[in-house]
Amino acid sequence: MTRLTEQPIDVASLTASSARDDCGAVVVFLGTTRDHHDDRRVIELAYEGYPRMAEPALEALERGALERFEIATCSVVHRLGVVPLREASVVVVVSAAHRAAAFAAAQWVMDELKRSVPIWKRERFADGDEAWVEGRPLGRD
Repeated sequence: MTRLTEQPIDVASLTASSARDDCGAVVVFLGTTRDHHDDRRVIELAYEGYPRMAEPALEALERGALERFEIATCSVVHRLGVVPLREASVVVVVSAAHRAAAFAAAQWVMDELKRSVPIWKRERFADGDEAWVEGRPLGRD
């Protein structure tokens, strides 16, 4: 299940819908808004995306995770619009029989999402300035 939303993400519901009798692992990754970037105080993030391209890209990530890893389910929900501090902007939930596959799949989904899905992040700073976040090499967050 993949989705774009402008509302807060219901993590508990996503997690509950991923639980299965045949799975001993459910990995939940939350990407949340933090209060700083490069020694500047961040007050909120705003995400923009192109849904006609982003939704199929998220679906392709879900399919890719199911094909690459020994997992049972993969859910990815990304928020668009303003995301206040501490709230989740992206949630990935993966269930699998064993934890190693669930962790590996969740990390792969996040790395690929940041690399390939047309969603862009703009930070708003305490001093009133704002800036688009530039891409970073994989392995850095």
